Amino acid sequence: MSEAQGLARWWIYQRERFPLAGHAPLILSFSFCAVAFSARLRADIWPMWESVAVAFVCCLLFFLQLRIADEFKDAEEDARWRPYRAVPRGLVTLRELAWVFAGAALIQAVLSYWWSPGLVWVLIGAWIYLSSMSFEFGMRRWLKAHPIIYLVSHMLIMPIVDFFATASDWVPTIGKPPMGLAYFLIASFFNGIVIEIGRKIRVTDDEEEGVETYSSLWGYKRAAIVWIIMLLCVLGFAVMAASEVNAVLAVSSILSATLIVVIAMTIAFIRNPSSKGAKRIELMAGIWTIILYLTLGVVPGLWHG
Repeated sequence: MSEAQGLARWWIYQRERFPLAGHAPLILSFSFCAVAFSARLRADIWPMWESVAVAFVCCLLFFLQLRIADEFKDAEEDARWRPYRAVPRGLVTLRELAWVFAGAALIQAVLSYWWSPGLVWVLIGAWIYLSSMSFEFGMRRWLKAHPIIYLVSHMLIMPIVDFFATASDWVPTIGKPPMGLAYFLIASFFNGIVIEIGRKIRVTDDEEEGVETYSSLWGYKRAAIVWIIMLLCVLGFAVMAASEVNAVLAVSSILSATLIVVIAMTIAFIRNPSSKGAKRIELMAGIWTIILYLTLGVVPGLWHG
């Protein structure tokens, strides 16, 4: 296989399984907000660019590792039910993906040590949870039979990765998490659920055998209602996080206005379900996430000048 063919394979893989055009803006807003919020909490300042860069690259690689872990975890199901995916159809192999995973870990370790050796310990903690999650905590069958617990156990990775991103600010400066970080991390947890449910809502005709979705579990109407409830939880904890940086009015105004639009579009989907409407919910989950993180990360600094 030529070098050009090899690069083409990986380009196709990222386009199908980890599209950078869609993921990078989300992860940039996610990581910037975490660093900026921590800096605002500890000293009411803007973050150092090095902290943002380390957080962004490491978080991007965390989510790539999550995707690769899913390829291993779902290998049997993909081979049976989704042969069109990259691994079962032979575009890339699990062995190759394992090397990519290891290379990503090496980059994370080097960057973390370069910025602040203490950050490596936070990185190791995140790796431990990610690895445990990848093996379904040794309870795959039980977790599959309890989808709510499965969802919660897997979405805990969101505040853990967010905690690492905040650590790229507070580890090299004060050495301990600033007071008031908890609300931000809880908002991140619920927003992870928003993203997860939002991408797994489909109308009945679009459901695939062997593909687990929340619309197949609860029905599309109930799944959409649960999605709205999770959005409200995010809003509540985001406002509490904003109170820690004295930006409640600005943050609540922006997020409430956004949420009204999102809920209106979701209600329209419930009343008139369609494939396009389901895709719109997934898109709204991404847009909401960007607005959420940029609001928490940027607005407090602009609000106070």
